[in-house]
Amino acid sequence: MQRPARQSNSSTTCSVAIPRPPADWRTALLEELSTGTIAAIGGLAGGMVLGIAARWGRFCTLGAIEDLVLGNNADRLRMWALAIGIAALASFALDATGTVSVSGSFYLAAPATVLSTFVGAILFGLGMAFVGTCGFGMLARIGGGDLKSIVSFLVMGISAYAAVAGATAYLRVTLFPMPDAPSSPAGFGHAIANATGLPLLAIAGIVFLIAAGWALSSPSLRTSFRRLASAIGVGLAIAWGWYVTGYLAQSDFEAERLVSYTFTVPLGETLVYFMTMTGASLNFGIGAVAGVVLGAFLTAIRRNEFRWEACDDAIELRRQMIGGFLMGTGGVLAQGCTVGQGLSAAALLAWSAPVALAGIFIGAWLGLQYLVTGNILDALRALAPNWLKQGETG
Repeated sequence: MQRPARQSNSSTTCSVAIPRPPADWRTALLEELSTGTIAAIGGLAGGMVLGIAARWGRFCTLGAIEDLVLGNNADRLRMWALAIGIAALASFALDATGTVSVSGSFYLAAPATVLSTFVGAILFGLGMAFVGTCGFGMLARIGGGDLKSIVSFLVMGISAYAAVAGATAYLRVTLFPMPDAPSSPAGFGHAIANATGLPLLAIAGIVFLIAAGWALSSPSLRTSFRRLASAIGVGLAIAWGWYVTGYLAQSDFEAERLVSYTFTVPLGETLVYFMTMTGASLNFGIGAVAGVVLGAFLTAIRRNEFRWEACDDAIELRRQMIGGFLMGTGGVLAQGCTVGQGLSAAALLAWSAPVALAGIFIGAWLGLQYLVTGNILDALRALAPNWLKQGETG
């Protein structure tokens, strides 16, 4: 029996379209997730690096000031300078390649006054001395089991939000009215570039060489892998923040504000999101807050340093609450904290960064002297120059 001939199905075959992968993985993420969620994930990743640096490398602003003022040791200050140099070089490299336009950042484009930045920074530094760390260090301490830092975190977050649009906002706007936005980027890097014709990347490279040269001139820092790695990680994390939000700010989807790491207003935003999750949106700052706590927690567990700690007495609790209020309010006035102004703004060579850093240093020094002497007048005398002290005693 002869088999029937098999019919060709060439005429009836349906071609199946195989989906092609998107040309850009970042575009694929934007199609699947909201920009706020992607920004939060990016903030979480870099925040973990910051948290690890704080716990493992002892990267801390107040610690750097304490070491310099009380111990005459500038190693941790050198770590800070190295982080700024790396962040500046990496950030302006992103700008030079067109990946990020740093001129649209808050620190270069937003209106600000020297007076409000300086006064706010002094308040922030004073509060930092009372609490024993800054907002960033507070989160790292929470990751290590410090319960008193949770109190400071709550007070600082609420105070920052109140200074933005709450109970103390009217007083802030009345005492420090905002000027018009600058007509050109408010940074000394841009000013030097306009005056000399040098590329911004070259200016950032010079800043990096100066900062790295000073940092590595210390043999003890130069031979400490842990501290060098922490400083490098912090600098790259700051640039990572500009990259994440910079890309999202330029996307065709919902735009994200161009920011990097700062820990004043994001503390309040985190509290609001925690309380009203369905009525609030994720953003870079909220992810950053969670990232620092998580990174510090994992490091503390890995190093067997996790310990539950609480205030010794009501006096310490009061100091934690007052310090949290001063940091929250002062940080909004200064438009940034030790990380926001001291690293993110400094990486963009913004005019506000050295003003804020000077104010934070003065406030922290004043606060430390007050804690040592117990008297505000003695603390002020400690800040007076030697020739003035000699005149008083003579």
